[in-house]
Amino acid sequence: MLNKKCVFFFTLLAAMISATMSMAQGLNTVQSAVPFLMVSPDARSGSLGDAGVASTPDENSMHWNPAKYAFIDKQMGVAVNYSPWLHNLVPDISLAYLSGYSRLDKNQTIAASLRYFSLGNIQFTSQFGEPLGDYKPNEFALDFAYSRKFTKTLSGSVAARFIHSNLTLRQDVGSQSTKPGNSVAADVSVYQQLPLQFSSTEGLFAWGVNISNIGAKISYSNDNIRKDFIPTNLRIGSSLTLDLDEYNRMSFMLDFNKLLVPTTPEYSDTNSTVIVRGMDPDVSTAVGMLHSFYDAPDGFSEELREINISTGVEYWYNQQFAVRGGFFYEDPTKGDRTYVTLGAGLRYNVFGLDVSYLVPLATDNPLENTLRFSLLLNFEAVSGGGKK
Repeated sequence: MLNKKCVFFFTLLAAMISATMSMAQGLNTVQSAVPFLMVSPDARSGSLGDAGVASTPDENSMHWNPAKYAFIDKQMGVAVNYSPWLHNLVPDISLAYLSGYSRLDKNQTIAASLRYFSLGNIQFTSQFGEPLGDYKPNEFALDFAYSRKFTKTLSGSVAARFIHSNLTLRQDVGSQSTKPGNSVAADVSVYQQLPLQFSSTEGLFAWGVNISNIGAKISYSNDNIRKDFIPTNLRIGSSLTLDLDEYNRMSFMLDFNKLLVPTTPEYSDTNSTVIVRGMDPDVSTAVGMLHSFYDAPDGFSEELREINISTGVEYWYNQQFAVRGGFFYEDPTKGDRTYVTLGAGLRYNVFGLDVSYLVPLATDNPLENTLRFSLLLNFEAVSGGGKK
């Protein structure tokens, strides 16, 4: 008899391998393989409603917008992030994220990150219930980015990513033999920050765009016949930061997020290969990105429903203590992930610490009680060049 963890794991595995979607009761979520690439990895943005494409640069900018690294005001930094994931369903699923950057000169910065997603311990059994051994399925992504200032206010970045997804230990799923999935991808991003003056209050307006995970489809089968899209994603956003006085700073963030992955069409009730509405999703990555703007079965109104909205507010006192809050909205027909986020941050000399907490706005939500932790290390402060 399968326990809850096994049921959950194979449900998740089936979604990742097949990337299929149902349209029952008006639900038509956009899905892809390796969805762990879209999970917010750090506590700061995790407490800002998952907004971050135009927030002030920090050590974890790789995930949100690596072009921000060109404007970071320190020489070198590293962040270690950890989040127990879907803790209400399974106790030992977690996401770990290590990121860091180093300035080459006043205009150029390089950065790297490692994302590791563990699905805990799974016990495989035969059809007769005989144990076949324990296995710890996992996925990881390794990133490298180069960021450069084009002008005093504008920067751009390119990033490369290797993705490895090992979910089955080459076990057969049904009649299909499996293998670990591998893919490569790239990000292209821009970021601009513009100084503002409101009477006696100084401010900074910023905007950013990041198209992430532009890459090859991934396959988990040995015959490579079935290949699934990875989560190519468009993130656009802005932020406004106000220095209220010498000690108090407020920032406001707004992000719009859309997967550039084909939407599953509506098929005929009598012939599952005949498309009644929508477009054929069996296309190349480039064509799929283009189709993602106009392939939804319900037309433009459904395309708008595929846009997620993130908002966040951040307050800093003396650049040492922060309080944060945010809101994330996803349309009910596209997954219904709607939640409030809360968090705090502390900076002192060498170290920084962030923590966030997620409060879903629906009962029995698997995201309930999600915590994220981030530890940041400022090497410039270690060498005596940073602020205390």
